[in-house]
Amino acid sequence: MSASNNERIGLIGLGLLGSAMAERLLASGFHITGFDPVAEKRQELQRLGGLAVDSPGEVWPACTRVLLSLPNSSIAAQVLTEAARHMRPGTLVIDTTTGDPDEVAAFGPQLETLGMCYLDATVGGSSKQARASDVITMVGGRREHFDACGDIFATFSRQSFHVGPWGSGARMKLVTNLVLGLNRLVLAEALGFAEASGLDPAIALQVLMSSSSYSRVMDIKGRKMLERDYAPEARLSQHLKDVRLIIANGERRHARLPLSALHQRILEEMEERGLGEADNSVVREAF
Repeated sequence: MSASNNERIGLIGLGLLGSAMAERLLASGFHITGFDPVAEKRQELQRLGGLAVDSPGEVWPACTRVLLSLPNSSIAAQVLTEAARHMRPGTLVIDTTTGDPDEVAAFGPQLETLGMCYLDATVGGSSKQARASDVITMVGGRREHFDACGDIFATFSRQSFHVGPWGSGARMKLVTNLVLGLNRLVLAEALGFAEASGLDPAIALQVLMSSSSYSRVMDIKGRKMLERDYAPEARLSQHLKDVRLIIANGERRHARLPLSALHQRILEEMEERGLGEADNSVVREAF
């Protein structure tokens, strides 16, 4: 499958990431039929030039490839169960939801028995990065289906990886989020330590970015932390959900994750302070 002037791509879930993907797909020449339960999100899709519909059931009959961008795998399961009544045979579902890997892995065979195709295609990066085509996509599922969707991934990704069978995309996303989240937490702690030590945090960030301690999170979140600009690009509450998934999956597989356990406690403290809807760089306020 490849992009054509008359191909219509479905998109269910128009939150931070979903709306960013919609922008990139529309800019790349795809037509979009999309749904979100929030009316303002549907109106925004209309303003961008997409077609917003009033239910997920109206998306499936119009499209042979449908992206999901949902809060969790439980909601994805509800959407897919309902969708079974509306899907065309051969419909390819591209699920970008960060969900429980074991739940996600079950979607593939379930949909195949109905004549559908499924990829778990998790995204590494923020909505701002997706708008700049600067995320990575980590995909689990059949290789031929991954290859068939390269044109879609290329609209919002700088690189896409086929990482294994169903569920592998979700597992890889948790691994990358473990590292990313701890990098962000360490940067917040370091800036707080620099300030407490009498250093200018802006200068400290410059030095860190030029030193062997550099990580890309400094480019993405450093300025937001300095300016205490917590307008959401990726919400703290969403990352807390991911850390809880990391901990739960680690326990199932007997993996020791002491740093992630500490990270979870800090994020829960931030959420209790009412900061869950802020950008995840708000972790700076923990220090």
